[in-house]
Amino acid sequence: MIRSNIMFSGVDNEIKKLVVTSAAPSAGKSTTAANIAVAYAQAGKSVLLIDGDLRKPTVHYTFETKNVFGLSNLITDQINLEQAVQNTEIENLSIMTSGPIPPNPSELLSSQKFKDLIQSFEQYFDMIIIDTPPILAVTDAVIMSTVVDGIIIVTNVETNNKHHLLKAKEVLEKSDVNILGVVLNNVEKSGKDDYYYYEYYGK
Repeated sequence: MIRSNIMFSGVDNEIKKLVVTSAAPSAGKSTTAANIAVAYAQAGKSVLLIDGDLRKPTVHYTFETKNVFGLSNLITDQINLEQAVQNTEIENLSIMTSGPIPPNPSELLSSQKFKDLIQSFEQYFDMIIIDTPPILAVTDAVIMSTVVDGIIIVTNVETNNKHHLLKAKEVLEKSDVNILGVVLNNVEKSGKDDYYYYEYYGK
């Protein structure tokens, strides 16, 4: 459903570069980013999932791989694109881990080199998804949001803070970022919801 909504939101301007973030930590953004990437890959799109969290990376844990080389190495010209991209067991899905944690993440991500890299990835992939740190924690997410076509904010309904969400929205709007929507994580489906879906799709 999220993949379909993203596609519909890009009717006039196709969404090919997407940031998945949250206002605060522990919202489930990394899991959501990974699942969206898988959904696009299953739809036949060639997908690159980038771990843009150069402070607390998690993509290599999710896909049970090593994080020896990755985005930080690529930005600093230590490796080339082929060395930075790893294939996964999922057809059409590649990942780029964060690489070694640098002392200056914001500086690397705000560089022209990073912007040029993201643009160049479009030559090789149909969809680029970037998992970033929370918006209110550091400036990294906002920096990366300015070089993509849209952004999704993930929030955990169990720990949701309306003030944090509104603040995150305000920060993004100041940077003229295209906010596609909010994903509510940990929502419990009731029996009534199940009945609705059966009625809607079951005929």
